[in-house]
Amino acid sequence: MTLRLFRTFTLQVIHKRFYNQSPVRVRFAPSPTGQLHLGGLRTALYNYLFARQNGGSFILRIEDTDQLRVEVGAMEKLQEDLLWSGIIPDEGPMTGGPKGPYVQSKRLDLYREQIEKLLENGSAYYCFCSERRLEMLRKEAMKAGEVPKYDNRCRHLEKEVIASKLSRQDPHCIRFKLTDKPKPFHDLVYGDVSISQGEGDPVVIKSDGFPTYHFANVVDDHFMEISHVLRGIEWQISTPKHLEMYQAFGWTPPQFGHLPLILNADGTKLSKRQGDIKVESFRKDGIFPLALLNYITYAGGGFRRTEGFQDVCHTYANLIKQFDISKINTSSSKLHHDKLMEFNKLELSNLLDDTNNMGFLVRKLQDMVLEAFPDRRNDGSLQLDDHHMITILEWARDRITKLTDLISKDLAFLWVAPRLSKAIEDPEILASLRTLYTELQNWERSNFERHQLNDYLKKFANDNGLKFPAFMKSLRTVLSGLQHGPSVAEMMEILGKDKTLDRLKHCHSH
Repeated sequence: MTLRLFRTFTLQVIHKRFYNQSPVRVRFAPSPTGQLHLGGLRTALYNYLFARQNGGSFILRIEDTDQLRVEVGAMEKLQEDLLWSGIIPDEGPMTGGPKGPYVQSKRLDLYREQIEKLLENGSAYYCFCSERRLEMLRKEAMKAGEVPKYDNRCRHLEKEVIASKLSRQDPHCIRFKLTDKPKPFHDLVYGDVSISQGEGDPVVIKSDGFPTYHFANVVDDHFMEISHVLRGIEWQISTPKHLEMYQAFGWTPPQFGHLPLILNADGTKLSKRQGDIKVESFRKDGIFPLALLNYITYAGGGFRRTEGFQDVCHTYANLIKQFDISKINTSSSKLHHDKLMEFNKLELSNLLDDTNNMGFLVRKLQDMVLEAFPDRRNDGSLQLDDHHMITILEWARDRITKLTDLISKDLAFLWVAPRLSKAIEDPEILASLRTLYTELQNWERSNFERHQLNDYLKKFANDNGLKFPAFMKSLRTVLSGLQHGPSVAEMMEILGKDKTLDRLKHCHSH
């Protein structure tokens, strides 16, 4: 666990200890049908910040009632991505809690128990319509240019008919009775909202016995004592339906707030088909958790923006302090990739400023190098010592935006001593490299700086009657094995005196 993540966890413990009587309880309830993407991460983050700011609890609930779409391992991956992001649930599948289970497929008995109440009070009814009939209704509506919807036919079945069909075990689902005129509601983000239902009675229990999202969502939020629901704007149209279910049960509903869309820079919607919006893709690309969180908060509003807010990579504590639900934009927000790179560069600099983080960064970079050069793991050519790693990290502070930049092709020489397939053929250049090796041994390490080295190399070539371009080409080959990349003097500065001498010495043995 990184130092920053540990501090975040400690902050959570403090909040829970002193505010565990708080009524604020929020939840993030993803479906395990794919990987966590930026839209889901934003929803989780805003719920997390709201809970922390109000001394409340943040609950993770897995909504897996659509069993046909569940992906194996997706639930575990969702939890892993949240932990990586520093968004640590107070209750959930991994941590447990007093309101579990936190996976809907393990709560089926509760749903069966609650649907009986709606059947008894007349708010729900059995529907025996076949898929064939429902498909016919859809086609007729489409042909007439209307929005397809159920015609509520089974709402009017006689009790005797229902009993007969149930006794024969006819296939059926259970539907909820909607009113003709849903009531307006207050949205924490959008204010007073009125939405026309425009649909037939929705299914609440499917023919396989599993609840639909709408029903399980309401039941779980009630029994988990959720006080505020912050979710994507796409669910706003379903809120009147959910409120009617609360009323049918005689329950007090939570307060609802809906988050606007996050868009690509060109104004198009984010799509799960975009591989680059998955949290995992940012992790693999060397993006730091806080940089990613600042990226999505910068796009979505919801913060009291003080002077310079946009030019700082804020800590978890700052994000919690500055979060303000009343400041969330009601219009869609665009992501700008260059801002992510800016935040990541700031976060790298922040991490390097704290020496307690150096060990973490060194281990992370070592793992990245080992993964990038698997064919060199066991031949002793990889340079992974801590001192070298720290030197490179300090050199890179203002030159890179993410750690993965350090394992690019042009910088492979940082970690891998070049394999020289043959000795330098030009005897004059080979002799000059030996002379260079001898002279550099007398240099002070503090003077191994590119500007001084560049001036020295020019004078060295001139004093030894060498053509400077040819000499530099040979020296670049010895140091990196590359034809392109940083200047030779900069390579020497990056490698440092000892590594430079090692590579010059190595070329003598070929």
